[in-house]
Amino acid sequence: MNNGPTRRQILATATAASFAFLPGMGLAQSGPNTAEMSVGDENAPVTMVEYAMFTCPHCATFHLETWPQIKANFVDTGKVRLVYREVYFNRASLWAGMIARCASPDRYFGLVDLLYREQSEWLANNDPEAMMAALYGIGRQAGLTDAEMDTCMSDQGFAETLVTDYQKNAQADGIDSTPSFLIDGEKVGNMSYAEFEAALNAALGE
Repeated sequence: MNNGPTRRQILATATAASFAFLPGMGLAQSGPNTAEMSVGDENAPVTMVEYAMFTCPHCATFHLETWPQIKANFVDTGKVRLVYREVYFNRASLWAGMIARCASPDRYFGLVDLLYREQSEWLANNDPEAMMAALYGIGRQAGLTDAEMDTCMSDQGFAETLVTDYQKNAQADGIDSTPSFLIDGEKVGNMSYAEFEAALNAALGE
C-alpha cells in the first residue's frame, strides 16, 4: 500500500508555495538542493550571471544555441564562471526548477539541458497534472525515481526557499525579464554570440 503523497497533494503543495509566500520570512534549508548553481572555475577573472526561466522560449534558444559557444570558448578555458539563477514568473517554472534540484548537484545542469530541449513538449500540457507527469518523465531520464521526486515536490519549505532566493536576487539586480545577464555586475539583455563574445572580451580586458 502506498502511503506517500498523491500527485494531487503534491500539486497543491507546490502551487501553495508559488503564491503563499511571505517576503523576508526566515526559512530553513530543506533536504533538496537549494544552493546557487554555477559552472566554471570559481577563480575565473570574470563572472557572468544568467537569470533564466524554464518556461521561457528565448531562454531555451540561448541555452541550446548560444551557451555552448560561450561554454567552450570562455568557461571551459577558465576565463569565465557562469552563475545560473532560476526565475519563477509562473508556477510551471518553479515546478521545473524543483525537479531539476531533486537530482544531486552534479546532475543539475544535465536536467537543465533536458528541460530546455524538451520545453515545447512538457510545456504544451495545459492541465497541471499532465504537466507534472511530463516533468516527472524528464526526471526519470536523469535517473530520478518517482519517490525521490515526490519527496521534493511535496516539500513546501524547499519550494519557499527557492522562491525566497529568487525574489531576493531578482530584486537586488532589477530583473524583470528573461533571459537577463550580469557580466561582472553590469546588467545586459539577451544578445547574439558575437555580442556576448565582445562583452566578455571587454570584461577580460582583451
